[in-house]
Amino acid sequence: MAGKEPIIITDKEEMRKWTRTMRSQNHTIGFVPTMGYLHEGHLSLVQEAQKHTDLIVVSIYVNPGQFSPNEDLSTYPSDFQGDIEKLKSVANGVDVVFHPKNLYDYGNSEMGLIRSAERINEKENEGLKVVSCVEDKGMGHETWVRVENLEKGLCGKSRPVFFRGVATIVTKLFNIVEPDVAVLGKKDYQQWRIIQRMVRDLDFGIMVIGSEIVREHDGLAMSSRNVKLSPEDRKKALSISRALSKAKVEAEKGQVSCRDLINVAIQTIDEAGGRVDYAEIVEQESLEPVETIKRPVVFCVAAWFGKVRLVDNMEINI
Repeated sequence: MAGKEPIIITDKEEMRKWTRTMRSQNHTIGFVPTMGYLHEGHLSLVQEAQKHTDLIVVSIYVNPGQFSPNEDLSTYPSDFQGDIEKLKSVANGVDVVFHPKNLYDYGNSEMGLIRSAERINEKENEGLKVVSCVEDKGMGHETWVRVENLEKGLCGKSRPVFFRGVATIVTKLFNIVEPDVAVLGKKDYQQWRIIQRMVRDLDFGIMVIGSEIVREHDGLAMSSRNVKLSPEDRKKALSISRALSKAKVEAEKGQVSCRDLINVAIQTIDEAGGRVDYAEIVEQESLEPVETIKRPVVFCVAAWFGKVRLVDNMEINI
């Protein structure tokens, strides 16, 4: 039996009008923001949203504001029609797919774009780097949302523009979609915590839910970037989940020294052929590093396998 065909909306004013019309009819709106190239992990977010609201919106938008010019924006995988078919396969489906072309296009005049580009060139000449693909293209966007402390560590160390881009685009999407509930995956743990904190601090009337990581049969955390792994690198990448699982078991047995647990995890990944970006054990809400496990923590890892950077984590609740 054919699945439910979602309405595809590309215009932000049309999206906002749909939500307000539905809410006037006493519906509640669940929202799952994605960058597309969907997998079972994304579909699990839809299923989680269905538990809390009666209508579901999924956004598919690759956000240039979270990529620096030297990152993989241009090669980020995409399969919009395949995404629609996957969403149709979910029981009860989704109601709307919001698929805007460019959320940083404000209809600027050509002169405005030229002046924006000139300002960027001036900054470059002063020794300040262009910070995202949005500024690199001179789109004229100047307003950014920062969650100042939570964005500093973990992925924020090696991707300094990433989280301000994420917080800004999620703010824009929240303002356009106007959901009651938003569901994000815990695989991107820092991202989930940042959006939770942003919603709290800025008084968004939205409940943010973190949904558990979905893994492949062999333990690899599902990610849209997995498709870019060579067969050999994919085997190597299994070392992340192995290292995290071993650390959790050891912690539950009484090994509470974070330095010892981290060293073993790094060695496991290095020996498999990966290159660790970071491996840290942090408190679950503040994301502050801890030395000894005395309360719930999360072990977060990012590592390179070939040209692909993967992130994974595991909560340790002892």
